[in-house]
Amino acid sequence: MAINCELNGEEVSLDADPSMPLAHAIRDIAGLTGTKVACGKALCGACTVHIDGQPVRACVYPVSAVAGRSVTTIEGLSQDGNHPLQVAWRELNVAQCGYCQSGQIMTAAALLTRTPEPSDDDINTAMDGNLCRCGTYTRIRDAIRRAAEGQS
Repeated sequence: MAINCELNGEEVSLDADPSMPLAHAIRDIAGLTGTKVACGKALCGACTVHIDGQPVRACVYPVSAVAGRSVTTIEGLSQDGNHPLQVAWRELNVAQCGYCQSGQIMTAAALLTRTPEPSDDDINTAMDGNLCRCGTYTRIRDAIRRAAEGQS
């Protein structure tokens, strides 16, 4: 079945079983591998993408639910990889293994859209549930703060 949606600003048609998880459609059909699948149960946040600007866990979100909607992945966050969060992530060497980082950045981007000057409590609340096996939480918070300062 063809699912028509906007993916990173371009109209696409994803030929997929309607129940296929969006993360798999993004990776396997659209060929965008920045979105990671880790737990497959919406518990870790590695698969976070935006649908109509809202963060969702794509590993459990059926591709049929994006018909006619806008989906943004880490590849679509910035054309040149220089979104303030991506810059801050690099400057502060946030990633270690890097597996969770696209989900971390996508969750943080949604936070900064909602709350351009977040407090530590805002950051902690928004990022709760995005797991980092390497434990770079302090650097993640610092990068979000730095990106927020750069957006002001």
